[in-house]
Amino acid sequence: MSVCWQIIFFLLAFSAHDFVHAQDSSCCHHAAEFSPCREACNQLPTIKSESRLKHLLQRLPSYCPESMSELWICINSTLPGASRKSDSWVGLGCCELAISVDCRRECKLASSKNDITKVCKKDSEKPLYSCISKNEMGSGCCSYAGRHTNCREYCQAIFRTDSSPSVSQIKTLKEYCQSISPQLISCVGNYTKSYPIKSPVDSLFCCDRAEDAHCQSACRRILRTLTTEQEIIDALISECDRQPLPQDPLWQCFLGSAHSPRISDPDPPSTGRTDCAKLHCCSKANTSLCREMCQEISTNWGSQTWQEFDQLCEYNPVEADLVTCLADVREPCQLGCKDLTYCTNFNNRPTELFRSCNTQSDQGAMNDIKLWSNGTIRMPFMNIPVLDIRKCRPEMWKAVACALQIKPCYSKSRGSIICRSDCVDILTQCGDRRRFQEGQTPERICDLLSPTDDPERCIPLERYLRPSLLGGVMEEVIHPCNPNPCLSNQLCEVNRKGCQPGQDCLPYLCVPGCKLCEASEFLVHTEARIQVPTRGGQPGCHELCVCGQSGRLESCSEMPCVDTSKTCTVGAQRRNHGTSFMMGCQLCSCFSGDVLCSKRQCLTADSLEEEHRRFTGLPCGCADQFVPVCAQNGRTYPSACVARCMGLHDNQFGFGSCRDRDPCSRNPCPKGQRCVPNRRVCLTSFAEYPCKQYDCLSNSFTCDKSQLDPVCDTAGVEHANLCLLYQRGKTPAYMGHCQEACGTPWPVCGQNGETYNTVCEAYSDRVAVDYHGRCQAVGAVSEYTPDSGCNAVHCPPLPSKDCNPITPPGACCPLCAGMLRILWNAGQMNIFAKLNHNLPVTIHDILRILRLHVSVPQCDVFGYLSIDSEIVVLVVPVDQQPTPLQIEACSKEAEKIDSLINYGSPTLMSHVPASAFLASEVNVSTLSSSGLPARGAVSHHLVLGLLLTVILTLGTA
Repeated sequence: MSVCWQIIFFLLAFSAHDFVHAQDSSCCHHAAEFSPCREACNQLPTIKSESRLKHLLQRLPSYCPESMSELWICINSTLPGASRKSDSWVGLGCCELAISVDCRRECKLASSKNDITKVCKKDSEKPLYSCISKNEMGSGCCSYAGRHTNCREYCQAIFRTDSSPSVSQIKTLKEYCQSISPQLISCVGNYTKSYPIKSPVDSLFCCDRAEDAHCQSACRRILRTLTTEQEIIDALISECDRQPLPQDPLWQCFLGSAHSPRISDPDPPSTGRTDCAKLHCCSKANTSLCREMCQEISTNWGSQTWQEFDQLCEYNPVEADLVTCLADVREPCQLGCKDLTYCTNFNNRPTELFRSCNTQSDQGAMNDIKLWSNGTIRMPFMNIPVLDIRKCRPEMWKAVACALQIKPCYSKSRGSIICRSDCVDILTQCGDRRRFQEGQTPERICDLLSPTDDPERCIPLERYLRPSLLGGVMEEVIHPCNPNPCLSNQLCEVNRKGCQPGQDCLPYLCVPGCKLCEASEFLVHTEARIQVPTRGGQPGCHELCVCGQSGRLESCSEMPCVDTSKTCTVGAQRRNHGTSFMMGCQLCSCFSGDVLCSKRQCLTADSLEEEHRRFTGLPCGCADQFVPVCAQNGRTYPSACVARCMGLHDNQFGFGSCRDRDPCSRNPCPKGQRCVPNRRVCLTSFAEYPCKQYDCLSNSFTCDKSQLDPVCDTAGVEHANLCLLYQRGKTPAYMGHCQEACGTPWPVCGQNGETYNTVCEAYSDRVAVDYHGRCQAVGAVSEYTPDSGCNAVHCPPLPSKDCNPITPPGACCPLCAGMLRILWNAGQMNIFAKLNHNLPVTIHDILRILRLHVSVPQCDVFGYLSIDSEIVVLVVPVDQQPTPLQIEACSKEAEKIDSLINYGSPTLMSHVPASAFLASEVNVSTLSSSGLPARGAVSHHLVLGLLLTVILTLGTA
């Protein structure tokens, strides 16, 4: 165990107050002046927040390596210590199996199995060590799969911590991977020969389904200590004081898990094992053959059709959309890559997207090179003979292997193929033409493997023939969920709410989820509403389900089928269902034979001079006047003219801003209930699904004190959640931790045209600030910007001189951010409302889903309904002075979401109501080359920026 990590462990056990007084600041002189280590060290005694101190301490060795022995010895003379957690520690997901609290803590802080042996005794912590051994074996075995994703999937299923492999799984692995990697089969075989039958600890995840904390704790203790099923059931009945009823989430999960197939069980039937995430993708197939094979492998997990699919579809250029969709399900694109030991040129890239930046893929690239060194590259449908790659362009071959394993993905296609010119170049120089089959040439081979040179659709190898230019500034952007620190039945999400007193404040949360049908490894959040294809049904037929507390999709109801065979006629062209296109300046989409378009105001190059003269940039050519009206959908429009242009009748809006109205002034609630304002902007028909701006709460209700969703009341007092605030009879001011800056009302104008009392109130409504002061003008929604009332608005300065900003539609002031303008289907929104007990769909519902897809804590999601009825989403840096790298990261997050929408990826589009999205346009703040740091350069704001980010992200609801 390294000396510096021993110290860090002890420091983390201290409070911030203790550390300020204990740490000898003179130690910092051992670090070079103006170095990131010196900056970080000097910051430590100034931090008063324990959570922020812990966060920086965990990162300190990244700034001050162990080789700086004088610094660490100096600190050690004041504070001795112990251990750490490493992102690559394969036992991390096993730590919850530890029986001893001390062992569990040591496991989470460890970097290897050797670090835990003193505290975690093997004879008393058998479940923990069994899990670690399984993970170690799995990591090694599955790396032999090389770039064969499906083979790796079958291998990983053998080693899952929450399930035991069935005979069917082992058989499928052998039949599928035998020709790909005999080493993998041998490695797995050595393990499965002695694989134990299902252990009770495999059902530990079921304990989270218990309703009360005592039952959860007792459940974990029982499963770790008892062995027979009857003993466990009797103990659970006694401790949890309830009978094993099938509708109880705990018993439903436990009994279902306890009776899952074992090695000794007969081969289970193959029917009913559906992967709904992959099934979503099948409709994207361009050939009936690939569509049918996709449906077969998605509804019959383990089917041998995967082999045919690889040969006929995986490398078929016309099936690029299908293959990319399947890749999204298996390995979604995530920002950032670090800690690779073989593919080191892929490290330090915090603003690039990768599918598989992990130690297993790193090892897989090394194994690929070993296999290719034998002189043949084996593909599912061909073999490519090559010369000795250890002598012929070895660095180029390493870049190829690493690119195909780590899988960089780009904004437009997200595919993982190298560019054609690189493919032709390397095969021309290093292909063994004497062994080429008849008709084989580098060009023909590459036409199959790498058919494009479009830099947005292929991986340019030149980028990875040298290390990243960013070097030490990577910590300006962190990726707490990459690699995933959570268990296989949990989702990782950025912690934007902070922690309860006394808890470790980590930058991520592990939350329970549901698989998207039985055979899927793609998870969705508990209580999420999900749209899944009907099994065996026609294309366009879906069910709407809810992820229940049992960990399964439940309460499913059929939706009206959509006829996906209908096409749209646009001019002389026919457009297929689901395709998007431009008509003039309008973004349009074909939906079941209907053309649905945005309502933008257009000017073209050939517009008449008179049209230019009369153009205001507002809907219907309305005058540029700010006389706000509040509509029944909860949206404030800048004038009655604009409201009428959006289809509202005069009796459906009234003069004045929506936020200036008190929805509880007439007390619309029944007797015995309290009216509390709950302002929202609805996307559904308010005639059918009233857009109420209030909630009615019972005067007697109980609250969960452990639920953390902080809220500040009008007196500046913070409460753990809204329920507790209402229980205490207080009035909310804004969501999030109480901020001194928001203690005094200071009006700001939001980008939605609403005036808020404070910045915190605007952010609480998930609206970014346009300018300080009350709203007084409306900006153009067109790309043309004629003179308007915005000329009198004083805009705040941009945070970076190197940012080329964007201006959101209807707003006055530019900002540095990534922006989406989303076209959506109002009819689908109404269907979702009808199936959800007639509850309207709101802008907040949309932003809640999209926020989960932003994995960088330095960025957050804001948005509103524009005055021309588009959903505007902004991914904005949360730091008050964001660095260029953080601005670029937010722009990349926006591009990622835009791509998920336009390609219909089930990772986003299976979520309701996001599944009503038709198309998206993205506009991002570009950066001048001077804005990005050169290799080895260290940003002046490095440590300060990191600390501000932690403050803001953990203090924002």
